[in-house]
Amino acid sequence: MTFPDTAPPCLFDAGFFADPYATYARLRVEGAAHHLATPEGSLIWLVPRERDVRAALNHPQLSVNKAHSTHGFRGFSLPPALDANLLNVDHADHLRLRRLVSQAFTARRVEQMRSTIEASAHRLADALDGGGIHDLAAVYASPLPITVIGDLLAVPDTDRLAFSSWVGTMFAPEHPGQAGEAIKKIQEFLTGLVAERRRAPGDDLLSGLIAARDEGDKLNEDELVSLAFLILMAGSENAQHVITTGVYTLLQHPQQLAALQADRKLRPNAVEEILRYAHPNQMAIRRFPLEDLDIGGVRIPRGETVMLCLASANRDPDRYPDADRFDIRRADKAHLSLGHGLHYCLGAALARIEVEAALSALLDRFPRLRLAAAPHEVRWRHSWRSHALRELPVTVA
Repeated sequence: MTFPDTAPPCLFDAGFFADPYATYARLRVEGAAHHLATPEGSLIWLVPRERDVRAALNHPQLSVNKAHSTHGFRGFSLPPALDANLLNVDHADHLRLRRLVSQAFTARRVEQMRSTIEASAHRLADALDGGGIHDLAAVYASPLPITVIGDLLAVPDTDRLAFSSWVGTMFAPEHPGQAGEAIKKIQEFLTGLVAERRRAPGDDLLSGLIAARDEGDKLNEDELVSLAFLILMAGSENAQHVITTGVYTLLQHPQQLAALQADRKLRPNAVEEILRYAHPNQMAIRRFPLEDLDIGGVRIPRGETVMLCLASANRDPDRYPDADRFDIRRADKAHLSLGHGLHYCLGAALARIEVEAALSALLDRFPRLRLAAAPHEVRWRHSWRSHALRELPVTVA
């Protein structure tokens, strides 16, 4: 199967930003891969079906290295000091970089952080006491992950929320040029942070990466700064939106919320269902075929940009019975939100603990938590990559 040589459609409009899942359902029915235009003008092949996405995530002929793009990839324009990270390198280089940071994110080591994460969540929940309406995204969901990952890299407290704000702007700029300004600030901040940590090293992860660069020459300078960027960006950006969309989803499903409040044992399972049903990250990192590649009967030429749609795969009824139903007792927890294969999320264990701690502290403290706006009044990011809330107004009592 091939597509005619016509201008591909752009499906990413205001309706899609508010609710992309109806579009994904149609794409799954219509074909295994779709040639589309993004709002920025890039041409992509979007893969929507779970079986194809799962197979492609670990396909040896699909590279994440932009050097294999035959048309020049038109995505984020990052400088080399931010771009030389795990998301952009294959196989041997990926494993080399991953080994340098993996010990900080093992399940055992992250589990040792649980009590500290839970204490941070309770402190943030305490600050909401007294009732009233709060933007949960700004005052709770955003500060928690940046506190956790900021502690891991010893980022000064005064810089953490600013960094998180720059990353949010990079993903969803409100006017032309804003993303470039945010990227410049991120690079300047991280370059300065590395220089400061060289002058005064500690026992944090960033100091360890600097030692690997300066003593063992396992990292070049761009890789060092890029790893710091990726850890901080992924550790703050993704987790905060999972927490926000997770709370929103629970408030939209009061019977599921009541069951969760009645039985604490359901909380780990609820986290997995939130990750499947409402993870904000819509797409895996773009990939480029090293040769002409067949996906579900669709021939994709070498070097084209392939986007594996995780959000669509997670709602595929061929894999998950009643896939559009939110069910915290769902037995099949093998979703793709955290990836699969070589590029499986390094911080998966940390993300799970953060989301569970955030939900637990909030629901224990405020059992009558309610949405303070009608669902149609809640604003979503204008992004085809990230289905994330701009804010989450809630009433606490």
